[in-house]
Amino acid sequence: MKQKDAIQLFEDKKVRTLWDDEQEKWYFSIIDVIEILAGTDRPRKYWSDLKARLKKEGSELSEKIGQLKMAAEDGKKRMTDVADTEQIFRLIQSISSPRAEPFKLWLAQIATERLDEMQDPELTIDRALEQYLQLGYSENWINQRLKSIEIRKELTDEWKRRGLKEGMQFAVLTDIITKEWAGRNTKEYKALKGLKKENLRDNMTNTELILNMLAEASTKDISEAVKPGTFDASKKVAKQGGNVARVALKELEARTGKKVVTALNAKALLKEKSTAKKLNLEKPKE
Repeated sequence: MKQKDAIQLFEDKKVRTLWDDEQEKWYFSIIDVIEILAGTDRPRKYWSDLKARLKKEGSELSEKIGQLKMAAEDGKKRMTDVADTEQIFRLIQSISSPRAEPFKLWLAQIATERLDEMQDPELTIDRALEQYLQLGYSENWINQRLKSIEIRKELTDEWKRRGLKEGMQFAVLTDIITKEWAGRNTKEYKALKGLKKENLRDNMTNTELILNMLAEASTKDISEAVKPGTFDASKKVAKQGGNVARVALKELEARTGKKVVTALNAKALLKEKSTAKKLNLEKPKE
């Protein structure tokens, strides 16, 4: 079963999804869907109560719900309750929400877009670009982010060629790379930026993105050159790749006198830009 993780946006709210190539269908994180539809900050409790109610009513929906691994708040993949498009439509009927109808239209659009992308893969990049623009990112930052996705894919493909396993081993190697160049592992880096569910790379500055790309590209190139045969050997390669970016970071900080890795995150930057734009619009013309 070949699967592909993706983050979809509904009214700027993120929904974790997974595309199954064999079944040709989307699976959606039920917790994310409930958080949007019910407007609750305790979606897990809401889902637990809803499952109990559905079971009491004799509905078979909760019994047919499956679990797949999806990225959690800490970046690690954990088993998550998921539902396909048909099951989500049925679930919506059990939740009283003003967002129900817009969400149904969104689900239908997601299904259509996936079929289009299968015919023309370039549409995937175009839609990612559009989503980042909708969130308020600059075109310069978006170009860096899309490039970082390409480089990350090249690195994970190399890890797969070395027989490494997705999930824990990928997470460990990523932590090593990040720790080596940024001085913090992924969890510590996110904590510095005040992030929870947000994606770390989506909240890096341009410079941080570039250095992270350098670290991952270097790791991939070194791995291709030395061909590590074990997980431990790949750990050493990850450390070497991260160090390449670490050297560049230290050189840059020495020349600018400024720290590269900071608490500054994209959310704060976008908020500042939005406020500045609003103030500028409200400023009386002379």
